Parts: sequence; structure tokens; C-alpha cells
Amino acid sequence: MGGAITGDDKAPKTKKRIAIDATAGAIAGCIARFIVGPLDVIKIRFQVQLEPLGPAAAKTASKYTGFGQALATIFKEEGVTGLWRGTVPGLLLTVPYTAVQFVALQQLRESAAKLGLTENPRTAPLVSFTTGALAGAAGTAASYPFDLLRTTMAAQGEPKVYGNMVDAARGIVGARGLRGLYSGLGVTVVEIMPYAALQFGLYDALQGAWAAAKERAVAERGEPGVWGDTRVASFVCGLAAGLAAKLVSHPLDVAKKRYQVAGLARSLRYGARVEGRFALTPLAAGLADIYRREGLAGLWKGSVPSVIKAAPSAAITFTAYEAILGVLLAAVHEGSSEASSSPPEDQGNAGERRP
Repeated sequence: MGGAITGDDKAPKTKKRIAIDATAGAIAGCIARFIVGPLDVIKIRFQVQLEPLGPAAAKTASKYTGFGQALATIFKEEGVTGLWRGTVPGLLLTVPYTAVQFVALQQLRESAAKLGLTENPRTAPLVSFTTGALAGAAGTAASYPFDLLRTTMAAQGEPKVYGNMVDAARGIVGARGLRGLYSGLGVTVVEIMPYAALQFGLYDALQGAWAAAKERAVAERGEPGVWGDTRVASFVCGLAAGLAAKLVSHPLDVAKKRYQVAGLARSLRYGARVEGRFALTPLAAGLADIYRREGLAGLWKGSVPSVIKAAPSAAITFTAYEAILGVLLAAVHEGSSEASSSPPEDQGNAGERRP
């Protein structure tokens, strides 16, 4: 009898924590997504441009040649709203992706902890990388159509191919069927798993190194100094983890964007279009095709705005997540404290339920 009551009491707490993690993750993701929106648009424009960037662009009719030129061109031709193209599907993408990712991460790590894997120095790093990869894959599967629509809206330029997200969804489904909304999902999962594994794994490793530095500072000077600031720790560790993860996985992101916009009939003033047949190309062949036509630089197109975007995005996400989670947990704790100081008759009934 007592065991059954304990189990019932524990279940709501678990569900409550899942809801808190999901809410904190979704809000943090939306904040980061909106702040770095212009960088995301520029990154996508670079990635789907078949013509070269940088000094080599002078020999061709490249629409965009560099970061500053692209920023100025988009602002001049499309106005300030052009810099936030794809924001609506981007935010709709962020909510399920970030929420599912953080919830999956929390649940996977709790399961690993129950098995004693997180306490073992040999398995702890592997747990961080593996759970991060699986959580990233789960978030991707839950939100992918919004990711494809975000890329389509951000890449199309002027004149618009689709007036809004709903038009884009209808057009894609009409042309390629429902599976068109999942074009590039395979490469996205392949991309997100090493990216998320590196991001979360490195974040945990850097947090551990930060904690060790804090202990050394206390031992040497008697106070932690900057090492004792948890917000600075979250920001710096998130920044470094996001930067490294994005650089390593960037070629896969370029291929993903090509799959997503394959067949998009945007204006030719933006350069050659990604042909529809690219969507049917296997990943290895797609990467080889990009390398053959555009060289090694083609596989890292958009890496500058990607790095500028990814590092602060990860830092903002982690920092906001920790802050929002703390607020939500404090609010829940306060609510629980008020409930525990309920009227005497309720306390008496609670007492009667004890075994």
C-alpha cells in the first residue's frame, strides 16, 4: 500500500519536471532564434548560392560576395523584414525542436544515471555525447517540416515564390507530395547527431573543466572569483561548444540546404538554381558533387555567418535555458511550499493516508 502511494506521488513530479524542461527549452530556443535571425538568413542565402563567394566572386556574376555585402544587399532590396525571412516557421520549428531535444536529453540522462553510467568516469563522457546525439535526432524528427519551410522562405528572395508559410507548404506538397516536406530529413539526422553530440558533450566537458577551475581558485585564493558565476559559465561553455560543433558539421548543413531548396524556382538574379534532381541524390554523391563543382570552399559556404550565429545562439540558448529553468523551478517550489502549509484538516487527511 505504501509503495503504491509513493509511486503515485512520484509520477506527477516526473511529468511536472518534463513540462518545465520543455517550457524552458522552447522559450530559450525562441529567444535565440529571433536574436540571430538575420545571420540565419544570410547563412542560408550563401549555402544555396552555387556561384562562389569571396575573392573568387569577382570573376563571376555572384549575387552575394561576402558577409557585409550580403547584409547591405538584403536590407536594400528587401528592407529590414528581409533579414528576418522565415522567422515564423523558424520559431514554430524552434518550439518543438528545442522542447523535444531538452526533454529527451533529460529523460535519457536520468535513465543513464539510474544505470550508474553517469557516475563511472569511463562511461560518463560517452553518455554525454550519445544522449546529446539521440536528443538532437528526436528534436529533428519532431520539427522537420518547419525547418524545410524556414529554409524555403529565407532562400526565395524577391520576387517571392511563396507569399507565406502556408502557400509554401501547399506548393511543396502539390509538386512533390507530402514527402516533399521531409526532403533532406535523412541528411539532417546524419548532420544533427554529430552536431548535437559535440554540442552537448563538449558543453558538459567544459562545465566540468570550469568546476575544476572554480575549486582550484577557492583552494588558492579562498574565493571562486569569476569561476563562481554560473551564468558566465553557461555562456562561455555554450559559446565554445556551439562554435566547435558547427564548424565540424557545416558541410552536412550545406548539403541539407541544397536538398531543401532543390527545385525552388526563385529569381535567376540570385544565380543558378539548385535542380530538382539534387533531392534524389544520395548524401555522399551530393557532397562529392558540391566539391567537384565548387571546391572545398563550397562545402563551407556560409560558415562565417554560421559560426557568428551558432556560437552566440548556443550560448544564448543554454544561458536562457538555465535562467528560465531556475525561475520555473523556483515558482513550482514556492507553489509546493504553499500547498504544504494548507489548512489543518487537509494536513490531517494527508496524515491519514500515510501507511
